[in-house]
Amino acid sequence: MKKTMLICLAALCFTIVAGAQPRALGVRLGAVGMEMSYQHQTQQRSFIEAEIGTEFGGLEGFKASGTYNFIFARPAWTNRGYWGIYTGPGIALGCLDNKFLLAFSAQAGIEYTFWFPMQISLDLRPSYGILNGKFHDRGKLGFLPSVSLRHRF
Repeated sequence: MKKTMLICLAALCFTIVAGAQPRALGVRLGAVGMEMSYQHQTQQRSFIEAEIGTEFGGLEGFKASGTYNFIFARPAWTNRGYWGIYTGPGIALGCLDNKFLLAFSAQAGIEYTFWFPMQISLDLRPSYGILNGKFHDRGKLGFLPSVSLRHRF
């Protein structure tokens, strides 16, 4: 399991140095678990978000997830920094209690990028899938908000 986690972390690091678009790296904390979070702007109004982390509440293991988000609004609520409201589909793979997880998710959230290189976001990400051949609906806890704090670079 440690080797798999190191491989995923190495892949995430290679992804970070690959592009020249704005990026952000930080943590995401929610009701389901804590994750290391990476965000990569792909176009003016879309970004890819990838996380790898652990689960809370009795399920041991790790999960890697990715979402492709579309920014559908940029409200001008402040004159410093900028806001973004986004939504998009995603997928998660993992190993929980030594069982394979495959789940599909949807994410919706709001983020604020400060005038200095910091970003904070609040989002919902419910997911449903299969855990070792059985329906896995623990991802419905994703309807509880998660908070992310990232450094932009």
